[in-house]
Amino acid sequence: QAQLVESGGGLVQPGGSLVLSCRATGDFFQTGTMGWYRQAPGKQREFVASMTRGENAKHADSVKGRFAISRDNAKNTVFLQMNDLTPEDTAIYYCNADIIRRIGGTPLTSWGLGTQVSVSS
Repeated sequence: QAQLVESGGGLVQPGGSLVLSCRATGDFFQTGTMGWYRQAPGKQREFVASMTRGENAKHADSVKGRFAISRDNAKNTVFLQMNDLTPEDTAIYYCNADIIRRIGGTPLTSWGLGTQVSVSS
């Protein structure tokens, strides 16, 4: 069973930067698409960015030009570089990944527990 472990959250001032990382660990064959979602207080969880194993990336319009997703397939890790942060970026950031447990198996989506990002002066 795979687990996703996020790290890199914290408190940063407006205009600052953070890098989130998420590593998939456990017994599985391969990771498929990996990505990030976020949930602000009182709001629904929303898509932030995703990247396929072939490194095709998508970013939400709200973060385009400020955030960049990347991944290291050998380490089953996905990153989110966040620049020019604003208070509106304050949220819990969740990693998700399609986990392929065995060769030819159906991908199953797993979620991390989340990491808090707070942007405040």
